[in-house]
Amino acid sequence: MKAGDLVYVTRAASVQFLRPIRFRVIRVLDWPTYDGWVWLEGYQLDAAGDAVSRRRIFVQPAGLTAPPAPAPAQPRRSRPTTRVRR
Repeated sequence: MKAGDLVYVTRAASVQFLRPIRFRVIRVLDWPTYDGWVWLEGYQLDAAGDAVSRRRIFVQPAGLTAPPAPAPAQPRRSRPTTRVRR
């Protein structure tokens, strides 16, 4: 795991994640932990992939997975133009 990695954090990584989150890794912290666990610093992402909060999380790397593919973006509809009659 390295800076820039995008991971999906679920209960398989830590029981604290009842609701899975998408997480962009900034760095793996060099803090003492239990065997098989790491501290990660990074950003929690929303559905659009934008950072919503910076966090430090304690997880088992073996439980991290690649995030599911994002839903396809809905095409934007342009507003109808109003014509001025003269």
